[in-house]
Amino acid sequence: MIDLRSDTLTRPCSDMRQAMMDAEVNDDVIDVDPTVARLQSKIAELLGKEAAMFMPSGTMTNQVAVRLHCRPGDEFLCEAGCHIYNYEQGAFAQLSGVAARTFQGTNSSIDLSQLLNQVHPDNEHATQTRLLCLENTHNKGGGVVLPYDSVAETCHWARESGLNTHLDGARLFNAVVASKISANQWAQHFDTISICFSKGLGAPVGSALVGDESMIYQMRRHRKLFGGGMRQSGFLAAAALFSLENNIPRLAEDHQNAKKIAQIVSQTDGLQLDVAKVETNIIVFGVSPEIGTAAEFCEAAKAAGVWMFPFSHQDVRAVTHLHITPEDAIAAGEIIAQVTRDLKK
Repeated sequence: MIDLRSDTLTRPCSDMRQAMMDAEVNDDVIDVDPTVARLQSKIAELLGKEAAMFMPSGTMTNQVAVRLHCRPGDEFLCEAGCHIYNYEQGAFAQLSGVAARTFQGTNSSIDLSQLLNQVHPDNEHATQTRLLCLENTHNKGGGVVLPYDSVAETCHWARESGLNTHLDGARLFNAVVASKISANQWAQHFDTISICFSKGLGAPVGSALVGDESMIYQMRRHRKLFGGGMRQSGFLAAAALFSLENNIPRLAEDHQNAKKIAQIVSQTDGLQLDVAKVETNIIVFGVSPEIGTAAEFCEAAKAAGVWMFPFSHQDVRAVTHLHITPEDAIAAGEIIAQVTRDLKK
């Protein structure tokens, strides 16, 4: 089985497992776990920020960021397809009493013209606009890298408008490798950044929220509230450290393998995909209705040896990761093409 459901499927290699076993640990709730401290210092340094807080998941880091920047009755602005709005159970409303206002982006990117005059004035009838959230790379957008100049311009507008800025950078290092723009250059435009270690970087668990030292006390309070305090979490932090030290440059291989699959898919009658839009490790392609639904297509592909997710009624998502070889990518593309031909019959 060639499993392309997600880059969260990766498992620790033997060297990562050894690093976990050898980790120096302590209780990170009542004290400081030394390996967690090293990880937090490392990711903060990579992003050019002062500090970071290790947490169990990217959903938690995003929701802590929303709570950090907003109060009940406030609102944040975001792109309509972003993860915070679509895939976190509306936690911003459930947990923090915050509203979201969405904007439909072009290729998943909000244009500054859409945001002008959209900050609510301070009056008793409206939510208070506090925060702009962006996502890079954009999952629902097929792993697209946001245009750097647009990000810089939009974040500059946000700050001039009195808003804070947060980046859901779950796959930021995919954007770094694809764009050749450094992590700290991307991060300079944001007050907080969420980084996931358990996707393409290959760690089993964990994310970090990165920002200024002055935010750490409140980050820690909110993490505790959401149940994210972990004891001897250095075992997990050691895996994340290993991933930062060893797995960033190899993300380029995932991007190349995604292109291999995309090239075959784009040439298959009955499937719709623009290869130029496959910039990183995510491929989202359309299935013609006469072939069936995305769910039906995925069932047929799974039976033939390729496991993918239906991403909408007619769209399928496939994601490459460190367990997918170039040979796997070509084989997966050929199986997808054959399944399409079989279904057309």
